[in-house]
Amino acid sequence: MSIATRKGDQGQTDLLFGCRLAKSHPRVHALGAVDELNAALGPLRIAAAREETRQIVPQVQRWLIELMGELATPPGNEDRYAASHPERISTSNVVWLDDWVAKLEAGGALKFKGWALPGEAGVMSGAYADLARVACRRAERSVIDLQGTPDHIPNEELIRFLNRLSDVLWLLARWEEQVTDNAPVQM
Repeated sequence: MSIATRKGDQGQTDLLFGCRLAKSHPRVHALGAVDELNAALGPLRIAAAREETRQIVPQVQRWLIELMGELATPPGNEDRYAASHPERISTSNVVWLDDWVAKLEAGGALKFKGWALPGEAGVMSGAYADLARVACRRAERSVIDLQGTPDHIPNEELIRFLNRLSDVLWLLARWEEQVTDNAPVQM
């Protein structure tokens, strides 16, 4: 089977359970924004100078796959999706990110003066974290755009998760920039 199915040549794409939508549909935009975020985390995963980043990024990437599954589920099929994919973004994922915010802040990730200038420290992993952060904010806005519409995502934890993830990514950028002070965060 080829990756080139040609099914999208008319401007539509598949969601789960045989649903097709225009590639310009807000749900597809949200799905694409989360996919871009996951891809933006790839360079950070490779370039990470800090152990904390190497712990956080792979876990978040796995969760983003789960999040994309929820976004690719057409309205009314949430129970059907849950039957085969019981792992979904939940409060425990948000708490995990909250814990990392606290650890990174306590470990010194807030050592900066004024506005942070992405790339100023000359540390690629910090710049990659900032790129992932802005991709995360775009994904968050795309999911928020679905709220209040018939295509809304019932799982309200998705927005909280993306919001908190952008905080973690901002802190990771600052943390990665401090590679000369490579003391690990106390767990």
